[in-house]
Amino acid sequence: MESLTLILLRRPANPPDLSDDESDAVQAAHLTFLDKLRTEGVMGAAGPFREQTDETLRGLCVYRVGLDEARQHAAADPAVQAGILVAEPITWWFRKGEIHLGGNMTDKL
Repeated sequence: MESLTLILLRRPANPPDLSDDESDAVQAAHLTFLDKLRTEGVMGAAGPFREQTDETLRGLCVYRVGLDEARQHAAADPAVQAGILVAEPITWWFRKGEIHLGGNMTDKL
């Protein structure tokens, strides 16, 4: 078996009231942060959800690191720090070889 750490990103019940400029700045910082983690080989994939029935679910990050390290990275996400998103970490187990993430395949676990 192999595992990956998934971070579900949710909109909190009471997100902060930000101006459009503030919201745009946080979103840009969030995307830059995720790109940095991809480049470092820490994250294998990330992206938003669409057409889901639970509108609080905003996106998913797939980390190549263990749960504790993924929690630390998620807590450093500018959108999480700003209170726009809440990170929910989980470990996902699957059969060895079933999942292939592109990019830097350095084994971080």
